[in-house]
Amino acid sequence: MRAIGLDFGSKTVGVAISDPLGLTAQGIEIIRRTSENKLRKTLARIEELIKEYGVDTIVLGLPKNMNNTLGDRAEKSLEFKEMLERRTGLPVVMWDERLTTVEANRTLIEGNIRRENRKQYVDQLAAVLILQGYLDSEGIKNGEN
Repeated sequence: MRAIGLDFGSKTVGVAISDPLGLTAQGIEIIRRTSENKLRKTLARIEELIKEYGVDTIVLGLPKNMNNTLGDRAEKSLEFKEMLERRTGLPVVMWDERLTTVEANRTLIEGNIRRENRKQYVDQLAAVLILQGYLDSEGIKNGEN
């Protein structure tokens, strides 16, 4: 089992991939686009990565509000989920990503990454946190932890 984790933002998509055993997540890239609605190249790049890594599951961050409601960003993520499913034919698991960006920023600060450099890493690290949360929950469900 190999999974890809995605942190879908208005102009970027952070991407992480699991190891072949489905135990750990590693960040691999950030896909950037010039406009929020220009998704064709983004979807094509995700498809390339799925083929390259032999992915069978997509884990997409769902940015819920702190009160557990779905806002505008969450609705856009759900629309992106449908596009991914249609284009790839793979299942897309929605994963609650509340506070992953906060945690990613804190990790980068603790790693002494300069403020001006953090922005280039935060989306990728958020994707790692999303995917690792999913992998950990799957391991617990399967009695591996």
